[in-house]
Amino acid sequence: MTRLSIVILGLSITSSWGNGHATTYRALVRELVAAGHDVLFLEHDKPWYASHRDLPDPPWGRTGLYATRDELQDRFAGDVRAADLVIVGSFVPEGAAVGDWVQREATGTAAFYDIDTPVTLARLARGEHDYLRPDQVAGYGLYLSFTGGPTLRRLEREFGSPRARVLYCSVDPHLYFTEPQEAAWDLGYMGTYSDDRQPGVDRLLLQPAREWAQGRFIVAGPQYPVSIQWPGNVEYRPHLPPAEHRAFYNRQRFTLNITRADMVAAGWSPSVRLFEAAACGVPIISDRWEGLETLFAPGREIVLAHTPAEVLAVLRGMDEDERQAMARRARARILAEHTAAHRAAQLVGYALDLQVEPAR
Repeated sequence: MTRLSIVILGLSITSSWGNGHATTYRALVRELVAAGHDVLFLEHDKPWYASHRDLPDPPWGRTGLYATRDELQDRFAGDVRAADLVIVGSFVPEGAAVGDWVQREATGTAAFYDIDTPVTLARLARGEHDYLRPDQVAGYGLYLSFTGGPTLRRLEREFGSPRARVLYCSVDPHLYFTEPQEAAWDLGYMGTYSDDRQPGVDRLLLQPAREWAQGRFIVAGPQYPVSIQWPGNVEYRPHLPPAEHRAFYNRQRFTLNITRADMVAAGWSPSVRLFEAAACGVPIISDRWEGLETLFAPGREIVLAHTPAEVLAVLRGMDEDERQAMARRARARILAEHTAAHRAAQLVGYALDLQVEPAR
């Protein structure tokens, strides 16, 4: 086996507070190290994450914190130069400047890992270049994208990426699994408030709750306006620590997935919540977007809904045997294709391909 030396500069691995990056990085780094690779994760020591660290000393590979970009360059230039693969993640503080430095220093492959691809492309179109500039894309030998489908071709044709490859989010089966519990809610939703997602939450959860007074519903996530009028049968929790996510899923009969507008427009952009819920064995009701059918079989592994009536038909009409069978099918699909171990193997495969495949 070829052993790779990998440096990752990411938003955070030590704190999962208010971001979905840490969970992704933790599982990916753990699996890379388990496969025998050397991994150094570098994180900007931001006060917000410093005061909310739920994993201050990750047990896999090495983790380095830096206070300034000068400190980053002074302390870790040697690691970057010696690495086979150096990855800069989306939303890294001063990421554009960090990317310039990595592209100058790295003697191995410099890669960009976009955990927010549709958001990134929308930001580039608006001229927001804090963590990536359009001209930098071509300088990364590999563009790893949470979004697949036509977006990969766009990154190559419009922005000049020599290689745009999908690296979807994944689930950590060590953390997300079935734990039989008595159902507390008929339908739940977990997600930070956003203006573009809220109409879907209103349509597919709050309106069904208003129409079915006997139903039990829950929404968990921060930043919801105090002006929201929650129906009496909807419980709201402003914060749910990651350690409680598995129990949260396992106490739902169904869980709801609502997708950001940029990701709906791009398609092929699964949320990690889809994979986590499926791994926990809770059937999913989701909005529709292109590419979803390549991940789950509609009607067999997931329910697609657009109206409150469609949601209520499932909540009140699907028999228990079929509900459980759908959950089992979705769980089997995810564990066979979308775990962190699968993503680590994909990443290593892309890196090894670069050692034999000339850039276009």
